[in-house]
Amino acid sequence: MRTFPFKSSTNTAEAIFFGRIILKAGILGATGTVGQRFISLLSQHPYFTIQVIGASSRSAGKKYSEATRWKMTTPIPDEVKDMIVQECKDEFFKECDVIFSGLDADVAGYIESAFLKADLAVFSNAKNHRRDHTVPLVVPTVNPSHLDLIPYQRSLHSLHKGFIVTNSNCSTTGLVVALKPLQDAFGPFESIIVQTMQAISGAGYPGVASLDIHDNVIPFINGEEEKMEYETLKILGDINETATGFNNISFTKISATCNRVPVVDGHTECVSIKFKKQPSPSIEQIINTLDSYVSESQKLGCYSSPKKAIIFNMDQDRPQPRLDRDNGNGYSVTIGRVRKCNVLDIKFTLLVHNTILGAAGSGILNAEIAYAKGLIKVKT
Repeated sequence: MRTFPFKSSTNTAEAIFFGRIILKAGILGATGTVGQRFISLLSQHPYFTIQVIGASSRSAGKKYSEATRWKMTTPIPDEVKDMIVQECKDEFFKECDVIFSGLDADVAGYIESAFLKADLAVFSNAKNHRRDHTVPLVVPTVNPSHLDLIPYQRSLHSLHKGFIVTNSNCSTTGLVVALKPLQDAFGPFESIIVQTMQAISGAGYPGVASLDIHDNVIPFINGEEEKMEYETLKILGDINETATGFNNISFTKISATCNRVPVVDGHTECVSIKFKKQPSPSIEQIINTLDSYVSESQKLGCYSSPKKAIIFNMDQDRPQPRLDRDNGNGYSVTIGRVRKCNVLDIKFTLLVHNTILGAAGSGILNAEIAYAKGLIKVKT
């Protein structure tokens, strides 16, 4: 397993001087909101350099600053302002060590498959490959062990260095970070009920019409509930004995209700759970388990990994999107209001930054973990 002092330098030139690896990154869907978040995070990263940016044929050939409607709260990074946008064809990305895909689902499937066939390492934010039994669906602070299926995926496609890894749906991400330490400590769940209040940035740009979302709550997000109910069971499952697929959890029932609310960033979720093993753990045990959780990405010292994967807030009115979404630079899940449930065993509220840990940030941290595990083969 590779290790390098991720936390010690934020200067690319200094990183090269000290002999550390700089990974060349390509970004697909670079003009969209997830693509913009990839650019914003990677431009500040000491171990990645943005090599190529790709978008639709409408944007190809233009300078990035001319092709995009930039929606981040910080300016377009200087390194990409004048970079020429390429079409999302593998021939333009051959020199990249990793590909980060922020493509929309209507085109992501066939484009990412073409990049896989071209022997490129793809970290996807799209839903298209999440149900594939040979594709790891990884939340970096939960189940990086699922990356161990990559050698088998390569063998299926006769690849040397390419693969596809997906991160989960943004609402699923926050949920499984909370569930993982509880499952490890107290055994499987019998049932899970989750109600989400999801930020408008999760709908992309232009997203939800202002007349629909202003002064309103929309109690439907197309496909969202189904994603949560499937993805949670795959992520909290494990790799089968032959390392050729995944054993999704089959003994847990999960019900999700998803709502869009007038918040820019940060998904809030109200969760109730019942443990299979009874009597259930005490509130104190639950709080101690959540507060002391340490993820594998933290143990590896990955640059983007938060100091705490879970931040527990004892205030009775927390977490709140405006106050807590940036905890851990957006990579931490904040949990509060843990209490007894009159129907199931316990209930609590969590908050996840939907475009960082819930989207682009997961892809970047997954790549850091994959490199540490020796799964990314760097061009020399």
